Amino acid sequence: MKLTRSVLATSVMAMTMGAGAAQADKLTLYCSAQEEWCQVMARSFEEATGIDVDMTRKSSGETFAQIRAEASNPKGDVWWGGTGDPHLQAAEEGLTEEYLSPMREQLHDWAISQAESAGNRTIGIYSGALGYGYNTDLLAANNLPEPKCWADLLKPEFKGHVQMANPNSSGTAYTTLASMVQIFGEDEGFGFMKGLHANINQYTKSGSAPIKAAGRGESTVGIVFMHDAVAQAVAGFPITVVAPCEGTGYEIGSMSIIKGARNMDEAKAFYDWALSAEAQNLALQVNAFQVPSNKGAQTSDKAPDMSTIKLIDYDFVKYGSSDERKRLLQKWDEDVSTLPQ
Repeated sequence: MKLTRSVLATSVMAMTMGAGAAQADKLTLYCSAQEEWCQVMARSFEEATGIDVDMTRKSSGETFAQIRAEASNPKGDVWWGGTGDPHLQAAEEGLTEEYLSPMREQLHDWAISQAESAGNRTIGIYSGALGYGYNTDLLAANNLPEPKCWADLLKPEFKGHVQMANPNSSGTAYTTLASMVQIFGEDEGFGFMKGLHANINQYTKSGSAPIKAAGRGESTVGIVFMHDAVAQAVAGFPITVVAPCEGTGYEIGSMSIIKGARNMDEAKAFYDWALSAEAQNLALQVNAFQVPSNKGAQTSDKAPDMSTIKLIDYDFVKYGSSDERKRLLQKWDEDVSTLPQ
């Protein structure tokens, strides 16, 4: 805890010296992780520093759109959580601030690589593999075969039984789209998305919503990051978690300081604190089963073991670029979402 307190003391001292009275002791936080995790991060930072936090929770795609819309008059200070691709896109568009935290030396290499690929305008805070979960009770009740691969979700008997988020609003779903293109190639990848579309019962706004629906018995299969499916299973819902046999993509959940933040010193104080092992250990309090970026942070024994999952060499630079994201989303909008179901 000593290093964390030292970092915070330095950051808060700079804040006190450099910020005007109207700006001091406030932070506007945009959060794209699960609601409970967002809340515990906001409240714990308040307790650690005395800085009041105004937190808004939205999906990654929604937050990215909001930051872009507010670019000429920024209202947020820090964007914490959510898939890394939109953070990389925000960095590319100059919507986030370059910052080198003194906490970097404590982080895994993949977190630093995320930062370096974005000119240090974002940084990795956790990682997690893409997959899906299914409700074992509904699977049995509908006499459906146990799905083990992505291709299994295209079987005609799964029509109306699969749910995923809309890639325009959800970072999880955009990662799904980009992963299919990388696993199967673009033509076959979009062929997969078209076949999947025929079996989708609903496109949700939030990336974690499909597995929550499966937990409640409203859908049989939910395409999500595997840690979100684990959370439902740990909560007692009849969910089985699947790492698809063909291989799968993954996310590097990220954090960025918003360009032109009104409370810049407080933003840096939060950034440093959020990279500490103590702050990242808060995930365990809310059953968030991602792999943390701080080497000293604890990973739950229930978290998916990334070493046993067939992960693709996800191209974060290409699929985290604004042009590629716009191109893929436009193609999905025109070629997939318009098809009948």
